[in-house]
Amino acid sequence: MGRPKQFDPDAAVEQAMEVFWRKGYAATTPQDLVDAIGIGRGSLYNAFGSKHALFDKALRRYRDSQALALIEMLEESGPVKDRLRKTLRFLVEMDLADPDRRGCMAVNVAAELAGTDEGATELVRRMFDRTEDAFRALVEEGQRAGEIASGRDAHAIGSLLLNTVVGLRLMVRVAEGPDRLSRVIDAMVDAL
Repeated sequence: MGRPKQFDPDAAVEQAMEVFWRKGYAATTPQDLVDAIGIGRGSLYNAFGSKHALFDKALRRYRDSQALALIEMLEESGPVKDRLRKTLRFLVEMDLADPDRRGCMAVNVAAELAGTDEGATELVRRMFDRTEDAFRALVEEGQRAGEIASGRDAHAIGSLLLNTVVGLRLMVRVAEGPDRLSRVIDAMVDAL
């Protein structure tokens, strides 16, 4: 009798994240997860408890890797508007280069599960709050540097920028190319 197949739980969460990101929560079957991770169904449940528990870990992995990357880009050095434009263009280019056009997992989860899954809704809300706070801080930095008018409401602009990112990440899923998305980015940054 052979030894049971060993697996790395962190790698399994990463693989599950890719499946949930591509298919969504409801469309992902336990068999999809088993196939992606390469373990038996019993091992999947023994390691993670349930599909939903694994989904929660996968969404947290997304937050810790993908979502924080946006904030790190905003915190780089250089003129505020240049950083903002560069970050938004990077998101669009990354999403357009993805053959599955998955967009943003957090945005997808909000569209699919908001109001029906309290845990996922709260986690996405916190991700959005953190991103909005990063935008507000960037706007305040731009105001101190004289790039953005000091009389403008930094909180409102932060909310507007978050809304712009959410819209861009949804639009990219059906966009034929970057033109419309680039117009949105340029109009948003130029309006500041």
